Amino acid sequence: MVTRIEWLDAGLELLATEGAPAITIERLTDQLGVTKGSYYHHFGSAGGFKAALMEYFEAQYTTRLIDTIDAENAKPRAKLEHLLRLVLADPDSAALEIAVRAWALQDPDVRAAQERVDEARTAYLKELCRGLGADVDPDRFAQLLYLILIGAEQVLPPVDRTDLREIYNLTLRLID
Repeated sequence: MVTRIEWLDAGLELLATEGAPAITIERLTDQLGVTKGSYYHHFGSAGGFKAALMEYFEAQYTTRLIDTIDAENAKPRAKLEHLLRLVLADPDSAALEIAVRAWALQDPDVRAAQERVDEARTAYLKELCRGLGADVDPDRFAQLLYLILIGAEQVLPPVDRTDLREIYNLTLRLID
């Protein structure tokens, strides 16, 4: 039997590679080699699957990262640098982020989930930046760091992760 997590992983994969219209019960059951009954057992409906998918996206790409960094006994600068390394380590996450943002433009439920994600990420960055003791507005600096990532993913072609690391290194020099 296919687990709930396997369904959600398959949904995120389809979303990242083909966009929201590809996330159909038929595509998912074909990809996983199971019947529709398993889908309805885990999610009840397409709306249930969408809600679970957005919660899973938030948990995997926001909450998990924040919890990982929060568990460290390190200074804010070290936590910030580690967070940036984690975010930039997954080369496939950019496609997923782009797909979720595109979907959010068309679906109010996904938009609400994207807003929660953006608020959580920005709030955590602000918390880290407030601990830096730098001679910059920590809240604006946190926004700058987040907007660099979002912008780098949205331009075509997207900014390469290596180049993005260099941009972040340059930006972090503003607080040295």
